Amino acid sequence: MRSKFRGCLLGCAVGDALGSSWGEFSGRWTDDTHMMMGLAESLVERGGFDGEHLMRTFIRNYEEEPWRGYASGPPTIFSMVRRGVSWKEASKRLFGGTGSFGNGAAMRVAPVGLLYYDRPEELRRVAEEQALLTHSHELGREGAVLQARAVSLALTARPPSLFDPHDFLEELQAFTVHPVYREKLGRVERLLEGGRPGEVVRELGNGVEAHRSVPTAICSFLLNFRSFEASLLYATGLGGDRDTIGAMTGALSGAYHGEGGIPAEWRERVERRERLERLADQLWGLKLRGG
Repeated sequence: MRSKFRGCLLGCAVGDALGSSWGEFSGRWTDDTHMMMGLAESLVERGGFDGEHLMRTFIRNYEEEPWRGYASGPPTIFSMVRRGVSWKEASKRLFGGTGSFGNGAAMRVAPVGLLYYDRPEELRRVAEEQALLTHSHELGREGAVLQARAVSLALTARPPSLFDPHDFLEELQAFTVHPVYREKLGRVERLLEGGRPGEVVRELGNGVEAHRSVPTAICSFLLNFRSFEASLLYATGLGGDRDTIGAMTGALSGAYHGEGGIPAEWRERVERRERLERLADQLWGLKLRGG
């Protein structure tokens, strides 16, 4: 299981790096992995979810490396919090008060899927609460919940010879409460019968919106569940927001295959590999202690 925890965090970073440097694997990742690591750091340091601590961690990491490719939303929120706006309220002021339904809360949520893999209701609560820091729209929040649950299911899924993608989808459809995501997962089910990349993009999307990228990452994993490499090449080859779709697909496939399933060249070249491995080990240690 520790190998799967490592595979998930490394897979997220590898997918992010592959998607952001399409054509040559540089190993350099973006804000997707940066925020995922911040979430893992906060969970480890606080022994679970602490919203105020997590916001401080996000702000600290952003101010240390603002060049990671952050979209406008998080830095705007960080600035508001710095000016005294409550961390609980800042994200609700974006986009005329509707909040963001982007995929930023889902791209970073993998550590929640790991830590609460056997406690689905706690997983839902923490995935949604961490989303609220930056993505208060219901689609942004539920996208994070769905990705976290998918990570937990990939972590505990049967080996390839016994794995059934349809059963995996059935679990996700039963867990999500939002009709948009239920409908999208229904499309994923149909696409499992030989859907081509162009059809996947038309049916599911490849954009920055959570509902146009989280189902796409799940589909990329399920269509290529036998191979981490195949799943990542497929996901990043769909175009659009490929670093985030790659990061989410990598987290799923890495949780399924473990660190040994990631090609050695990618695993060894990914930026801050040892830090990612250490965070995964700390999450696993927290889980063993009852986290």
